[in-house]
Amino acid sequence: MRLLAALAALLLLFPLAGAAPARHAYHSTITELRYNPAKQQLELSVKVFTDDFEKALSAGQPAPVSLSSPGPRPLALTTAYLQRTLQFKTAAGAPLPLQVLGLQAEQDGYWIYGKVPLPSPLPSVQLRQAMLLDVFGDQMNIVNIESGGKKQSALFRAGHEQELITW
Repeated sequence: MRLLAALAALLLLFPLAGAAPARHAYHSTITELRYNPAKQQLELSVKVFTDDFEKALSAGQPAPVSLSSPGPRPLALTTAYLQRTLQFKTAAGAPLPLQVLGLQAEQDGYWIYGKVPLPSPLPSVQLRQAMLLDVFGDQMNIVNIESGGKKQSALFRAGHEQELITW
């Protein structure tokens, strides 16, 4: 079941070349997470639909947020949102700092890039992936983890926002 959900999300997040952007009925994100032991950090990229993410960022703001607006506001709001909804902790529960590095537009979505410096080599982390769960009841967040040539996936949704990720 997880594999089918992941494949459906991939097809919806990465439309065929030349296809016109369209509204989507499926709400998902895809997070690519790589453990880099040489740099002692987690490196991540998150793919979000532009309209979904702008809706989340606009909540509580005096005016709607556009990710394509010039200036530092889109990145600052993105950073604050991710620090609330995408959280990393050691297995013992100590928080790990997420650093958002930037945004890159892509058709109907954005890639968000970041890293999580680790205090020491860790065999696992607690991951809370709750992006957009407060906005869409059917939101699914797929996380693909790669470490040492080993790949695994996890699915996060309402009622299952946190998981221990081991590599």
